[in-house]
Amino acid sequence: MGETTTLRLHNTLTRAKENFVPIDPGNVRMYVCGPTVYDYAHIGNARPVIVFDLLYRLLRHLYGAEHVTYVRNITDVDDKINARAVRDHPGLPLNEAIRKVTETTAAQYFKDVAALGTLEPDFQPRATDNIPGMQSLITSLLGSRHAYEAAGEVLFDVGSMPDYGKLSGRNLEDNLAGARVEVDAHKKNPADFVLWKQSSADEPGWDSPWGRGRPGWHIECSAMSERYLGQVFDIHAGGLDLIFPHHENEIAQSRCAHGTPVMASYWLHNGFLQVEGQKMSKSLGNFITMHELLEAEKFGGRKWPGEVLRLAMLMTHYREPIDFSVKRLEEAEQKLRDWQRAAKPKPGTPPEPSVIAELTDDLNFHRAAVALDVVARKANRGTETAANCLAATLEFLGFTTNGLLQSDTDAPAGVAEAVAARLAALNTRDFAKADTIRAQLLTQGVQLMDYKDEAGQRQTKWEIK
Repeated sequence: MGETTTLRLHNTLTRAKENFVPIDPGNVRMYVCGPTVYDYAHIGNARPVIVFDLLYRLLRHLYGAEHVTYVRNITDVDDKINARAVRDHPGLPLNEAIRKVTETTAAQYFKDVAALGTLEPDFQPRATDNIPGMQSLITSLLGSRHAYEAAGEVLFDVGSMPDYGKLSGRNLEDNLAGARVEVDAHKKNPADFVLWKQSSADEPGWDSPWGRGRPGWHIECSAMSERYLGQVFDIHAGGLDLIFPHHENEIAQSRCAHGTPVMASYWLHNGFLQVEGQKMSKSLGNFITMHELLEAEKFGGRKWPGEVLRLAMLMTHYREPIDFSVKRLEEAEQKLRDWQRAAKPKPGTPPEPSVIAELTDDLNFHRAAVALDVVARKANRGTETAANCLAATLEFLGFTTNGLLQSDTDAPAGVAEAVAARLAALNTRDFAKADTIRAQLLTQGVQLMDYKDEAGQRQTKWEIK
């Protein structure tokens, strides 16, 4: 096991910051709602990926990597996916066409999130691979009279659950027509939601006791989390927009199917994202995908490294709204490069304890970054242990350190000699010669960085731009 530092997390279910106490410290379990893979994922999808990757890293550090299980699902049953499958693969059976669409978009998603410096979850299940588990849950809900059949659908009966709405704070009277619930005559209550619905010949479908059909959205995560984490687990996380109805309905299904007091002990939600001060939408022309940020020159007229996107996302506390802008990315890039220039990797070096301590306060990355700045200042003064610690901490946080700064043995011909000659010129106050050497090196793509070591002596680092 790792450190015994107390981790505190803001629990949406209780609306309070609480000490994290795992059900089993030897098997800490976290589930995060993943993307619906009908198209390239947008930058709003990147925020939970990055935030909860940081939490995953922290849990692994505190409890040991072998004692943490992280599941992030893939939703590949969706009306938008169906429409794209029909459009792109008209000659194939629909279920097969859907698989082709989602394999392509899911592969792009995996590539994009890897570029953000994220670790792979332990499991990334697809909804279509878990239909039997969904049907088993529905059968249990029907047997316990928490669900009913009507008009070709199986519906969850929210009236059968006395404390339905606890996560979102909504009571049944709040769930009126137009309040993000479908109101149909066959429902007992307007808030009743679909567990299984019939499929026509031109819709994807699976055989079931209730006829050929497909699952509702919410039942997917209940089935997949149970399969990989059990009926009750530690952390369930996702975006703020998922609290109602998705997470509320997951809780209802899982608790009523299993007779458990909770589905997960802690519920975490990241805040919304805007782009340059506006809500992101295709109509405003500010809809940006992760792929476009990484591979195109659409935002700010350039491509952006994944680790810069990662830092830009973390600079605002995960529960707060974030304004994603070119200025923000530029600030993140400058900060990250400053850290990386001072870092010197050394295998076996642990991350900075003060940074870990700040993160254990509900992932307070701002204060963690301040603590990291202290280490960076020591490293810039020539303290090698600080440079080693800085590199280890950056790697723990999901950022690169290798390859930015070069050693003399990696230098192109003549660079080491030129750097030494410039340093000698500076020490004799021949600034004109020093400036000439710097300019010559810059034409070769070599950028110099001067600093003073612990003894106060001038030193120079360099990097390939």
